[in-house]
Amino acid sequence: MTSNENRPAERRRRLRTAAAAAVVTALGATALAALPGSASAADTLSVQYRTSATGATADQSEPWFKVKNTGSGSLPLSEVKLRYYFKADSADSAYRFACSWAVKGCANITGTFGTLAHPTATADRYLEIGFTSGAGSLAPGTDTGDLQLRFYQANWQTLRQSDDYSFSSAQTAYGDWTKVTATRAGALVWGTAPDGNAPTDPPTTPPPTSPPPGGSGTLFDDFSYSSYTDPKISANGWSVRSNSGGPGVPGATWDPSKVTFSSSAGNTVMTLETSTDGTGSGTKQTEVLTKATKFKNGTYAARVKFNDAPVSGPDGDHLVQTFFTINDLKAPMADDYSEYDFEYLPNGGWGEPSNILYTTSWETYNPDPWQAVNQHTEGRQSYNGWHDLVLTIDDSTIKYYIDGQLFGTHDAAYLPERPMSVNFNQWLIDLNGQTSTTPRAYQEQVDYFLHVKDQVLTPAQVSAKIAAYRSAGTAFEDTVPAS
Repeated sequence: MTSNENRPAERRRRLRTAAAAAVVTALGATALAALPGSASAADTLSVQYRTSATGATADQSEPWFKVKNTGSGSLPLSEVKLRYYFKADSADSAYRFACSWAVKGCANITGTFGTLAHPTATADRYLEIGFTSGAGSLAPGTDTGDLQLRFYQANWQTLRQSDDYSFSSAQTAYGDWTKVTATRAGALVWGTAPDGNAPTDPPTTPPPTSPPPGGSGTLFDDFSYSSYTDPKISANGWSVRSNSGGPGVPGATWDPSKVTFSSSAGNTVMTLETSTDGTGSGTKQTEVLTKATKFKNGTYAARVKFNDAPVSGPDGDHLVQTFFTINDLKAPMADDYSEYDFEYLPNGGWGEPSNILYTTSWETYNPDPWQAVNQHTEGRQSYNGWHDLVLTIDDSTIKYYIDGQLFGTHDAAYLPERPMSVNFNQWLIDLNGQTSTTPRAYQEQVDYFLHVKDQVLTPAQVSAKIAAYRSAGTAFEDTVPAS
């Protein structure tokens, strides 16, 4: 697992400067949406909108919002979700969300993308804004203050927003805007969605009702093991690492005893725990990997729980929580090297100041002096909690999905030349993020792993296949032939 990646300076500059103020003009559009029968007048709210990027095209769209409690009772923001509707720039466009500034704190604002079940001429996607419990509640007559939000194409190509349902270049100052919808506890309480696309919870697009056909070999593991010493782990093709070496802090050890198994929501989950006392010799890292390198094209999927905070001790270490595939680098800059990563840094690192998720496709690298050839996509926000991670590789494209949404698309130049192993690990980049000598421990958890050889599945098909395995009571299957 490589530990230093080239991060283009231009992309970092654009992200830092993206919240610049803009010139806007006004358009009033005040209208109250009809309340559903289950909502009372005390449940009402209004949404105000303005944009700070007024061009027909832009590097990024910048919808800013205020949510106001127009009812007579307290409004817990964790019950509220907003949807901003837009037209994708192409069928395979992927988008990233960011919060530039918010009175309620960007850490308490979430943004996810969805696909409409009934596309229209001005909308086939939506950005859904939510609030964590940390955002608190609104008293009657009060509002959230500024929510200065933005989204952009993952490849930083110019996007067109003049054809977006919820966009208005003439919205000069905050004003009521009914082309953004708001739900409270799943019930629509504000706004009008594009025709036939009233927001629902759970989201609009349902998964298929049956699993996809099988591929030319499948590995599924529900991680139903008793401990790291369970002989079934090795028999099923996994290795719990105990040998020395990188990546991570010099002097650290890889401790197999820190890999444990427990029950969660009726399923067995694997927990990787990494601990440190602020010294190399006192740092214990964890890794679980397949013994065979027999995985190449197809679909890779895992349900992984990332954690922003340690389970004990002070926070702040430059931690990396991962799910990836890899083969060996035979020589510096060897052109048959391959690696495909999901890497979450809850406390930043590699020059990043706070939480960030990378997906990276590798062509090759030189460890000394450092030189990297890769393509990567970043999400600068918290990914604390459980996430469905899907990677697909065919003969032309590499795609990364998070929670059913396309996160990054990488080019054919980074396709694998040789088969790889599958790995989960958790390790420390350095000891500079938290200099305390107080012991602390961090955990990453894994619910399942699935690989279907030579077949590209959609995230919904992955979910259906997992459900079929669990419905049948199948804890493990490996029909992937040896390479």
